[in-house]
Amino acid sequence: MQAMILKAPGQPLQEAELPDPAPEPGQLLIQVHACGVCRTDLHVVDGDLTEPELPIVPGHQIVGTVVEVGRGSSQYRMGDRVGVPWLGWTCGRCDFCKTRRENLCDQARYTGYQINGGFAELCTADERFCFPIPEAYPDLQAAPLLCAGLIGYRALCMTGDARRLGFYGFGAAAHIIIQVARYQDREVYAFTRRGDTKGQDFARRLGATWAGASDEMPPEVLDAAIIFAPVGELVPAALKAVAKGGSVVCAGIHMSDIPSFPYSILWGERIVRSVANLTRKDGEEFMALAPKVPVKTEVHPYPLLRANEALDDLRHGRFEGAAVIVVGSQER
Repeated sequence: MQAMILKAPGQPLQEAELPDPAPEPGQLLIQVHACGVCRTDLHVVDGDLTEPELPIVPGHQIVGTVVEVGRGSSQYRMGDRVGVPWLGWTCGRCDFCKTRRENLCDQARYTGYQINGGFAELCTADERFCFPIPEAYPDLQAAPLLCAGLIGYRALCMTGDARRLGFYGFGAAAHIIIQVARYQDREVYAFTRRGDTKGQDFARRLGATWAGASDEMPPEVLDAAIIFAPVGELVPAALKAVAKGGSVVCAGIHMSDIPSFPYSILWGERIVRSVANLTRKDGEEFMALAPKVPVKTEVHPYPLLRANEALDDLRHGRFEGAAVIVVGSQER
């Protein structure tokens, strides 16, 4: 099969011909149609996440068709369209797994990090961690739901019943979750890099009450904030913007160091918390909710062999919405 592989952190992906994978017991063999490009892919490629199993095929927002079913697999059949997310395997035995907190499993393995991902024509996946794709979504539009959507949804749930939300960083996840927040009749205040008027206009088009630079204070005190950008200095900025009792949710798997800040901006029972991966419950809930909103994803397609270009465009913020790799006949 044709694939793009990472051989060393900090190096571009390389085109490769790899043997077709075969599904092990409990796995599916999937013909990849599309794979979203996530900032976590950048963290893997750039070496910010330091435990990849190299060489690795990146990509963890996979949409494809089941073409073979491994021994003992019973959840899906050949021809089913499925999605594969970041969380690819857990032990099923630890206290976290037994209490439906498998996102915290210490033995977990991740798609595109320790398990070959979707920047390829074929991939295998544990059927336990695959989700049916809602019929309303074509392949390209469905791909960003599998990480930007799922992780964003988990972060949104962590804000509880907060009415006024701040979104720091307005990329793939924020452009999906603002639609869910507006469906729930919440107000969203969008923060982007200073001078990013295109991003701010994009946020307003999607229903943001206000949009401005991340070093500005919003016109209203926030009940909670979600930090989508992997920038630690946004934590104290968000704390200053939220009311007493409010939460600041860090939605990324990687973030630069958080600078020291005065206790006074944390005081008043403000909370800073992180989001770690996702659970199957998140996937089940969000995939049922997305068509009801309905969530619409703005995607920018790239053929498989231009995966490096997609990553670089994401790195430099050259588009609004989400990048998606299209594979095989889908490229045409």
